[in-house]
Amino acid sequence: MIGDLDQSVTSASMLERAIAVATEELDGLAESDVELFTLRLARWSADLVEGWDVAYGNRPDAASSLDRLVRMLSRRYRERRPVLRTLDLERILRPDWFQDPSMIGYVCYPARFAGSVAGVGRRLDYLQELRIRYLHLMPLLATRDGETDGGYAVTDYRAVDPSLGTIDDLESLCDELRQRGMSLCVDLVLNHTAAEHPWAIAASAGDPAASAMYRIFPDRTMPDRYERTLPQAFPQIAPGNFTELPDGRWVWTTFHPYQWDLDWSNPAVFIEMTDVLLDLANRGVEVFRLDAVAFMWKRLGTDCQNQPEVHDLLQALRACARIAAPAVIFKAEAIVAPDQLAAYLGVGRHHGRVSDMAYHNSLMVQFWSSLAARDTRLMVGLLRRLPRKPASTAWATYIRCHDDIGWAITEQDAAMVGWGGQAHRTFLSDFYSGAFPGTFARGELFNHVPETGDSRISGSFASLAGLEAALEAADPRLIDDAIARIRLGHALIMAWDGVPILYMGDEIGMLSDLSYADDPAHSADNRWLHRPIMDWDAVERRHRPEAIEGRIFADLRRLVDTRRSAPQFHAATPLDIVDSGDQGVLAFARRHPNGTLTGIYNFTETRRTVDASIASAEATGILFDLLSGSEVAVDRPIEMAPLGVRWLIPAAAEA
Repeated sequence: MIGDLDQSVTSASMLERAIAVATEELDGLAESDVELFTLRLARWSADLVEGWDVAYGNRPDAASSLDRLVRMLSRRYRERRPVLRTLDLERILRPDWFQDPSMIGYVCYPARFAGSVAGVGRRLDYLQELRIRYLHLMPLLATRDGETDGGYAVTDYRAVDPSLGTIDDLESLCDELRQRGMSLCVDLVLNHTAAEHPWAIAASAGDPAASAMYRIFPDRTMPDRYERTLPQAFPQIAPGNFTELPDGRWVWTTFHPYQWDLDWSNPAVFIEMTDVLLDLANRGVEVFRLDAVAFMWKRLGTDCQNQPEVHDLLQALRACARIAAPAVIFKAEAIVAPDQLAAYLGVGRHHGRVSDMAYHNSLMVQFWSSLAARDTRLMVGLLRRLPRKPASTAWATYIRCHDDIGWAITEQDAAMVGWGGQAHRTFLSDFYSGAFPGTFARGELFNHVPETGDSRISGSFASLAGLEAALEAADPRLIDDAIARIRLGHALIMAWDGVPILYMGDEIGMLSDLSYADDPAHSADNRWLHRPIMDWDAVERRHRPEAIEGRIFADLRRLVDTRRSAPQFHAATPLDIVDSGDQGVLAFARRHPNGTLTGIYNFTETRRTVDASIASAEATGILFDLLSGSEVAVDRPIEMAPLGVRWLIPAAAEA
């Protein structure tokens, strides 16, 4: 047997030891399968050890815990079904599979989309019609009774919530999706569990090993010290960051009292959560949305967000997936300041080794800011400052999601264009809540903080873009403008260097669901405003060109089909902001060997012109608009319709 020698190890000695542990654990498996696993172990061991040592290298149990981890990886590899091992090999041969222009995402709550996990399977023809290849089902794992934070209070990571079906239903759906060329994304909540999770129940009873899985303190001494520098996630509905237990101890609860923060400085947490991930991967889950990753590591005297160890932990976790289930990729849910964003895809020594995808929260915020202000200068300034992402990664680009919109705009950001940060944030909250004179939007303030005046916004894409107000006014021109804003947003996320994620119902212009207030389970959280039940009657109108649903659906399909046909939209293609010469117009270039694509977006309701020199005509002197099919001469100004979009390439590239 392999002994558990508790001491720091070099990468070389660690690899030799790990291969010995794995070979022993895989005894009886075909020699070729063992060799394949050890080859992966050798390939990814440096990433694993580097991340592991930063987090756990100084602990006396570092080496023995690493042995436990390798044994678990080996067991999960042994259990992996042949069809998934084949998928692993396909993904190794084409690691950029998720960056392809044909990769279009869709996100929904399974219960609200189709009633259950099995019900989702019966709606796949509809998703295929939208050309969806990436389906993100919002939290579907077993949760507590009562408040669940929208499903993010997990009681059992290895079970589907009974209201949605079974784990076998999930596996069957994964198989059906894979056969259709679709990948399933599932949320994995890394920062916390529900207070009713078995670990938490055992910790409440005083079990030392279970207590060590969480951040639990004997009294208020340390919590009070931490609180001096900690912000509050939900100051109105869940103030504070700690919750008292019946025995007088205090547990760290960043989000809600029923969500206990895990202690990732304990390697047992890493091993257990990696095991959970690989268990789900063996069911067929291909993409993991890693929830609340920015909060995983705590450090006294800081805001306990975006600590350096988070990136080491994610690097090590990614290496584990590459070893045991390389078909899997990670998407980091890091809704952080723009200057922290690129780190979740890997910068510096972590370059390209953290997550494969990360949410481009800044792009979403700046879309709404520019739309309200009819001014893209802040957007241009902020997006230009972002570090270039690693070429092997992709942004997850989106306009709306299940969550509220937080105005991540600092005083320094706003000062770039001569604005005040607080004043602009207040303007945006007023504008999108419907309080600002002349606004087109209909939304609601979320988490208003009277002390600072800051608020966030809830509401559906269509309602925030003006469709709700336009329909109330029965004004065809306002309806046209609202539909154009929806098209503008979808065109933006389709053309950025990532995977565009469509939010359920946006493809047919579903409005905010005001009935949420009548449901006692939802009435205290107005984010349910933009979490409606799918309107399948409205879906039936998607092919009627005179119907609003038909117009929005047709616009979206045209964007999707155009994106799929253009290699410039591969996520590895660099994106550079271009000076449009008009503060109401955004322009960027995607420079590709097949010809540069220039995207131009008019954020105003008036006709604009921009100089054709912003687009490269290369050899021909003629530009081709992929969206309209028209040609544009470079010796004339480029005409931009109100709220219009152009995707221009050299005419020779189109031919």
